[in-house]
Amino acid sequence: MRNTAVITISVILGLTIWFNTALAFDIEDEKLFEAKGSARTVSIISTTDLIYFAPLIDAFQEATPNISVQYTVASSKELFKAIYDEQADYDLVISSAMDLQVKLVNDGLTQAYTSSETASMPDWAHWRNHLFAFTQEPAVLLGSKKMFAELNLPENRQDIITLLRENPDKFKGKIGTYDIRDSGAGYLFATQDARQSDVYWRLAEVIGSLNPTLYCCSSKMLAALESGDIALAYNVMGSYASAVLKDDSNGFIIPLSDYTHFMLRTALIPKQADSADLAGRFIDFLIGATGRELVQEVAGLPPIDGEALATQLHFRPINLGPELLVYLDKIKRRRFLKDWSDAMIRQ
Repeated sequence: MRNTAVITISVILGLTIWFNTALAFDIEDEKLFEAKGSARTVSIISTTDLIYFAPLIDAFQEATPNISVQYTVASSKELFKAIYDEQADYDLVISSAMDLQVKLVNDGLTQAYTSSETASMPDWAHWRNHLFAFTQEPAVLLGSKKMFAELNLPENRQDIITLLRENPDKFKGKIGTYDIRDSGAGYLFATQDARQSDVYWRLAEVIGSLNPTLYCCSSKMLAALESGDIALAYNVMGSYASAVLKDDSNGFIIPLSDYTHFMLRTALIPKQADSADLAGRFIDFLIGATGRELVQEVAGLPPIDGEALATQLHFRPINLGPELLVYLDKIKRRRFLKDWSDAMIRQ
């Protein structure tokens, strides 16, 4: 009887440990794309919403029969935790948080991959044969058509400051932006803004004085703009905006002439990947000629295009490399978040 009790307690403890480990990072969505007669599965963890990536997975499976795809969606912060802290069992990691991806590579948690496809990539679109970009996506300003029916459109960030200062009653409680304490992509855009121009801090202070709403992600800002909860959204992912906003939408993109940052959505293979060869095939699919077309046509994400970046001088691609690690330093990050909170959160 005593042995039975010991065994029962051991099983319960084992299940508890397993359960706690399974919930060590938060998952937003998950789906198995099961292939008929599948012998193998490639597991992907990604910050890209399922609605955008599902068509790409379908196309990959058409080109690569008999391979199932397990696709998991998590925030950039939770994704980083899954790989960096937990060494979770995934074959491919896709994220919009370039700085966190660079840190995974820099700290030795990834493995190299080379192929004829990766060899043909522009130098700026990959790093150390470990990190591969397959989209270039702008951070944009969105406005409400109803609000701007009677207002002049801002052309740059100084114009935004002037607009908000002259119309505080219209914009109080009606501005949305990332909560950079929780959003990896939001933190990346904010730190790049701060490096680009001192105007960013003045803009943050003005926005903060108007009781802004802080969001986890671009999709939430887009929904709030469409519902009328907000009238202005700063640093929204342009690819998501282009996919969601139609001619009859309330929201529209306001182009800014001073600068537009371009985030590179990247893929890497973690060190512990069980099916690194399948992960490599998926990377080749994303960056190859056919994949680039599908990334744009099917997923609505802008593929790598060096020509577009070179011809528009105000386009500023964020470079892959060790300079992205600067604001991941704990002291610098803590100081940056304090300065941002002091400017943006007045309650």
